[in-house]
Amino acid sequence: MAEMNQTPKGMRVHIGIFGRRNAGKSSVINALTKQNIALVSDVAGTTTDPVFKAMEILPLGPVMIIDTAGIDDIGDLGKLRIGKTKEVMTKTDVAVIVIDAANDVSDFERSLVSEFKKLGTTYILAANKIETVADPAERIAFLDKAFGEKVVPISALEKKGIDELRSLIVKTAPEAFEDGPMLRDLVKEGDTVVLCVPIDTAAPKGRIILPQVHAIRDILDANAKAVVVKENQLAEQLDNLKEPPALVVTDSQVFAKADRAVPKEIPLTSFSILMARQKGNLSGLAAGAKAVENLKPGDKVLIAEACTHVCQAEDIGRVKIPAWLNKKVGGELNYEWYTGDSFPEDVSSYKLVIHCGACMINRRAMLSRQKKCAETGVSIVNYGVLISYLHGIMDRAMSPMKDN
Repeated sequence: MAEMNQTPKGMRVHIGIFGRRNAGKSSVINALTKQNIALVSDVAGTTTDPVFKAMEILPLGPVMIIDTAGIDDIGDLGKLRIGKTKEVMTKTDVAVIVIDAANDVSDFERSLVSEFKKLGTTYILAANKIETVADPAERIAFLDKAFGEKVVPISALEKKGIDELRSLIVKTAPEAFEDGPMLRDLVKEGDTVVLCVPIDTAAPKGRIILPQVHAIRDILDANAKAVVVKENQLAEQLDNLKEPPALVVTDSQVFAKADRAVPKEIPLTSFSILMARQKGNLSGLAAGAKAVENLKPGDKVLIAEACTHVCQAEDIGRVKIPAWLNKKVGGELNYEWYTGDSFPEDVSSYKLVIHCGACMINRRAMLSRQKKCAETGVSIVNYGVLISYLHGIMDRAMSPMKDN
């Protein structure tokens, strides 16, 4: 039960620790968190793949601390590790760039600063191992001038400057973290929202999926009322309400059934579309749906799932969406799947990218993926938007968000 009560990964402030090998990144994490959560060694390159640690930093609250491989890693394996580090950069809300105070500033640190500026990501420069230099004040003045901005002196070994660094992160993070509402701004106090939740073989045993949990919490935060029903109970429940609901939210897989059951005067949308609005640029995803009209049999399509799960017989991303798309196109498309945190560096070979609701990644990561597609001229759409388009009800499904 403890895991079910934890803040989901995609709803946490992501704090990434970056720098060269042996700059003391893992030691800084341990000092910041006051826990030995990162492996520390004098051997350069101890951290090989990004390590994610969910925890609380008060008064900030739930965060995701990410320890990354050195940006100066070498060899073929080093290139792969650097690639993983660059993936983390796209989902980082606040970056801490750790510098060895005794070393000269290199192109590696400068490239990190340049990349975070390009991404629009807030970053903090921290000079670690300050205890190893003869004149700390003189050294920090040199580093300030080299970067043209303030560098925070710290010693992870002696725990000096750590409280100041933590306070700076706490001060900076809320401004950097983009966490919009899912639907609480679409309803008002006292409203009723009906949630249509099918229970099929793809539903997790004994619980409901994260977007549905998010929706219920958002409704409660708005001081509204949530009514949860299966798709075969939807029409009956609507008839039993004394007043029409302010909104009906359905699982995208039963969009067509919900569209028939819900009177046209009652606003209708899906969990996935609401997640697209919260995590990404909804108008861009809606525009991406129209790229379906240009697809031809054999075209390459990427389906990106931000979580990893065992494929079921009725799996939405592996079975249902491909079947609906193939029928629409009139032939087989060439599908590729990416799951979890991975996303291709180059998307130019795809005619369309179809993304899940993104409940397991943060908004910054989803916007970064949309930006990558836009820069390459590749359309991207999410599950809910695409399904509503394929069933001819996208205008209705998008209408609750038109004034927001």
